[in-house]
This record gives sequence, C-alpha cells and structure tokens, in this order.
Amino acid sequence: MKEASALLRLLGDPVRLRLLRVLSREALNVSELTAVLGLAQSGVSRHLGLLRQAGLIVEERRGSFTVHRLASDVEESTSPRASLWAWLAAEFARTGPDTRADDARIEEVRRVRKESFFEHGGGNESRQLVPGRSWAAWSRALGMLLPAVDVADLGCGEGYLTIEAARWARRVIAVDRSPAVLARAKAMADRRKVKNIVWKRGTLERLPMKDRSIDVALFSQALHHADPPEAALGEARRVLRPGGRVVVLDLREHDESWVGPTLGDKWLGFSEDRLRRLLVEAGFDDVIVRVGSRRSGDPFAVLIAGGQSPFPQIQPKRGQSSILRASRDMPAEQRT
Repeated sequence: MKEASALLRLLGDPVRLRLLRVLSREALNVSELTAVLGLAQSGVSRHLGLLRQAGLIVEERRGSFTVHRLASDVEESTSPRASLWAWLAAEFARTGPDTRADDARIEEVRRVRKESFFEHGGGNESRQLVPGRSWAAWSRALGMLLPAVDVADLGCGEGYLTIEAARWARRVIAVDRSPAVLARAKAMADRRKVKNIVWKRGTLERLPMKDRSIDVALFSQALHHADPPEAALGEARRVLRPGGRVVVLDLREHDESWVGPTLGDKWLGFSEDRLRRLLVEAGFDDVIVRVGSRRSGDPFAVLIAGGQSPFPQIQPKRGQSSILRASRDMPAEQRT
C-alpha cells in the first residue's frame, strides 16, 4: 500500500505526466525536453530524477548525449504495472491543446536533429557520416555572395538570424517589442563579438526606423504575430530603399489553434494566395511565394516569400517623350 500510494502521488503531478507522455513518443535529452515542455532545465531535471527513481524512465547514452526514455518493462504485458500503463496510454492518446503543442515541438526536435547532419541519410537504412557538413556553414558561405547591405531583422526574437545576417551585412537593425528578449539577444551578440548590430525596441506595426533607410527587410516567423500583417508589411515598404527586398519566412495556413494562447500567435499562418496578396497590396513588385519546407507528420509547413520595393517612376520632361520613344524603338547598335 505504501509503494502504491507513493507511485500514485508521483503521477499526480501534471508536469510528470507530460514528461512520461513525451518520453513514450521520443527519447530526448534534458535540453530537448526543456524546449518541448517550455520549462526551466532545473525543474525538468528534478522531475526526471523522481521518475527515474520510481523505475518509470531510464537514462541511455547516445553518442555524446545522455537521453531519457520510457523504461522498457513499463509497457510489457507481464509487468506488474501493465494495467496502470494501459490506462495512462489511453489517457495520453486523448488530444488537447497541451498535447498537440508537445507533439508539434517533438516534431521540431526531430527536424533539428535531421538537419544537424551528425548523420546524413544515405538511404532507407544506411547512414553516411559526413564530417563538417552543416546548414549553418552553407548559409554563411552563400552569404559571402551577397553585397554589403543594410538589413532589418523585424521581430528578431533571440537574435539568431540577426547574428547570422550580421556576418555578411554592412549593418543590421534588430527590432523586437520585448526588452528582455532584446537584452538576451544583445548579450549573445556581445559574447560572439558581433559589433555591426543596432538593437531597437519597437513593434512590427510601427517600426522605430527612418524612411528608406535599409536594403533588406526580414520577417522570420514574425508576420503571424503582427496585428494586422498589412501594417507590418506597409512599414517594411516604408523603411526600404527603392529596389530593396523584403523576405518573409512564415507558417503556411494550419488549424493548430493552441498556438494562440500558448505562443501568442495572432494568425494561424497564411495561405500562399493570401501572403502573395498581402505583399502586392503593400506595394511590392516581383512577388514570389513558395513552400520552403514541410515534413511528413509535422502540422507546420513553412512558406518563403519575397518582393521588391519599386523604383520611383521618372517622368520625362516636356518634349522628351518622343525622343525617348524613338530611342526605345531604335536598334541597339544605333543607340548612343
């Protein structure tokens, strides 16, 4: 009775139940669990210790990481806890906002693992080790092809994209509404000795920037926080120089309503048509919208979109229109 009472008290905590549910789906390390659950690492570690002492989970070494997973005997039909686990598994199968959020973050962990290139898939079963292969390195290499321009990272968050852009940009202006988030981003830039970033507090709908002051405006998973997105894109158009580019990475339209109360999203992504229409109505030319990435089983797909700030129309002076028209119609070899 004492042992059963202690086990039931242990399982009476919703955080520990979430941990068990998550680990029954994927073996994760502490950092990954922290990201999935949205909790402090110290709290996650404490709960893991209690579940491990109860024999419900185990630690396992995988390469340079220690991961936690559900203990094998918990799910066995011959286990003394088989009936208890069957009941828990049935409860875990029921979906709600919290469980859908956890599952979406597990998919994100899987995506990050896959793109880390510690192991690169060479086929259905084989694995080809590719030392040094990295998407981050490729993005930095491609950045070397770009001219030194002034960039705005709008809704910069923790500043990861800001710092990457600073490697090839002349200057980056990073804007976010949260002073705490900006402080963390600035501290990371200081640690990495990145000096060409200007940090500004402001909203997407009213940017603290001068007209025609930048060449590239970036929205990375930020536009779905704008209210309304039309205002944010209008502000991007205002601060771009003629010929400047806007680049948008955002979620494709989805039905995961939990992102509103959980993550503060104002919009459940955008359809390709709506995102294209938003950019055109904001005054951008040469608008392109494409699917950037999607994974089977992941409720979220990413759209990438871009457009150009138009050049001002040059009106010919009186008497010049016929000359210009004649010059346009003249064979190229006769033009001077």
